[in-house]
Amino acid sequence: MLRRLLLAAALTASMPVVASAQIYTWRDAGGNLVMSDKPKDPAAHSYAVAPTNGTIRTTRPVVISRAERFAALVEEQATRQGLSPDLVRAVIQAESGFNPRARSVKGAMGLMQLMPETAAEYGVSNAYDPEQNIRAGTAYLASLIDRYNDEGVALAAYNAGPGAVDKYGRTIPPYRETRNYVARIRNAAPSAARGSSGVYRTVEIVDGQPVVRYSNKRTADAAPVHAVRIQ
Repeated sequence: MLRRLLLAAALTASMPVVASAQIYTWRDAGGNLVMSDKPKDPAAHSYAVAPTNGTIRTTRPVVISRAERFAALVEEQATRQGLSPDLVRAVIQAESGFNPRARSVKGAMGLMQLMPETAAEYGVSNAYDPEQNIRAGTAYLASLIDRYNDEGVALAAYNAGPGAVDKYGRTIPPYRETRNYVARIRNAAPSAARGSSGVYRTVEIVDGQPVVRYSNKRTADAAPVHAVRIQ
């Protein structure tokens, strides 16, 4: 019996062990697909490597996507501010990887990485609450687009601050991090980069008075709207 146990242990030790792992993929500033076993980019998509009984390994997407948890909030707040939901999703991915508890070394908080002064300006009592964070973050981003009338410059201001953008003549500052940030978001949301907001305007007559409504769903009598702010 002892001899059999020793033989079984030796055979088990000699067999290859397939460990579970993660593969991360993202696109760099030049649009090239990058794959790594380490999440070196906040916009990376994660895939779990699942072992098989044979010599072949297969991959499957991670079952629960963080982005899916906040899809309804993103759609609602993006539409309210006249922003493309794809743009908002790309910003959240770049800022926090959809981690509502994220906090930067500079003190930025939550999904859209609100700085304390920005959170206070937009009436946020808990920056780690997804609804409050996305509401304030989209409102702030929309205000930057209104201010600079240029989505790329607005994204730069969101990343580096309006002071840095104004210092360089209301253009994207020559900071590598900021330029990579803007490029990464535009790669992730190309339709948003072309100014497609996906917001439609309809006018209804209620009690004899025209009532304007905005929605991300197009109807027969709806007109497309670009960069509309809803107060």
